[in-house]
Amino acid sequence: MSLSPEQQAEIDAQRSAPTPTLRTVAPGIEAHLYSAIPVLDHGFVRVIDYMGDDAAICQAARVSYGKGTKSVQNDAGLIRYLMRHWHSTPFEMCEIKLHVKLPVFVARQWIRHRTANVNEYSARYSILDREFYIPAPEHINAQSVVNNQGRGAVLQGEEAARVLEILKADSTRAYDNYEAMISQDGQDGLARELARMNLPANIYTQWYWKVDLHNLFHFLRLRADAHAQYEIRVYADAICNVVADWVPAAYGAFEDYRMGGAQLSATALDCVKRMLKGETVTQENSGMSKGEWREFEGVIGG
Repeated sequence: MSLSPEQQAEIDAQRSAPTPTLRTVAPGIEAHLYSAIPVLDHGFVRVIDYMGDDAAICQAARVSYGKGTKSVQNDAGLIRYLMRHWHSTPFEMCEIKLHVKLPVFVARQWIRHRTANVNEYSARYSILDREFYIPAPEHINAQSVVNNQGRGAVLQGEEAARVLEILKADSTRAYDNYEAMISQDGQDGLARELARMNLPANIYTQWYWKVDLHNLFHFLRLRADAHAQYEIRVYADAICNVVADWVPAAYGAFEDYRMGGAQLSATALDCVKRMLKGETVTQENSGMSKGEWREFEGVIGG
């Protein structure tokens, strides 16, 4: 991860100057405030601000005042009930603002989640840094032969070295040309908003991303999943660790019901009931397609 001395000094200054407040403070996330969590080769995630905690979820659900009227144990039970029955609005009472540094192609995946407030670094106004995501050798994969949007086996030997060299050379050449085009040394220099179009999708950008907990859980359910692309999954994993410290009861319920649970169709649920009665259920008599049956077997461990 690349933090300039100025950035590190800013982080140190922010963390060394706590201020008193009357609002709810979540000790678990306070430990993360402002610090940069390394992700990939030059990226990071930083917590800039947050609002609410587990108690705030329960307070909103009960429409109570103060810290609520129930015990911590009852609060955890209520949160599990809300998660189990898809009551989402109480989770929207908690919000988090993150500073994220990430490759542009990861940002394009990320921005598909249109339920957040985003402000991105402007390459029209500022000059982008010479920082590119270059995958580690263990993450250089061939195209999957069974999944059109996934990876297959790791490339080995000369083939992996050839791909890495192309990535490095193209990134360097593109940035050299970017600098040459915007230079005002003996020329007018191309506008930054035009010169940026020559930069590759593995260059790093930065943004502030603010989202409520309900929509953050939706993001994490998709992007922290084992089937998500590695480069966005590592960001989601880092955020998961933060959220687990911030709202442990809510995150525990999320892990149990969303990440570790499964949703069954009416047909699949009927098959489970038939199996419990001792009936032999196959794909042919299940009422499911081959693809549905394969996924069903994956859920029940068939």
